[in-house]
Amino acid sequence: MATALWILLAAMLIPGICGGISKVSGGEDRYDNANPREWLARRTGYQARANGAQANSWEALGTYIAGLTAAFIGGVDPATVSLIASIFLVARVAYVACYLANLSTVRSLIWFVGFGSCICLIVMGTQRVV
Repeated sequence: MATALWILLAAMLIPGICGGISKVSGGEDRYDNANPREWLARRTGYQARANGAQANSWEALGTYIAGLTAAFIGGVDPATVSLIASIFLVARVAYVACYLANLSTVRSLIWFVGFGSCICLIVMGTQRVV
């Protein structure tokens, strides 16, 4: 289960990394910490996509936490949880890379892999509780 918890830490860092990428600007319009949401709303290209990846990463984090909780409550084998958690993390990193590279179809397919891994944890936990 330790692996799954380390992956939880990594998943918690992904939104911050995406946020940092969204705020990197080479132009005159530098990041405005006084009005960050307004500034981000004007972004285009990779910055807008990084901001989208940040928002989706926060959403995915909640789903992963739900999956871990269900697996823990259900007493799912820790090695199995670690494997599925690893699939989730690889999918999330690939998802962010595809988002930044503007590969929308591949990104959506990879999203299903990450989401499916969370569903798998929930279903496995539920089957052991019932």
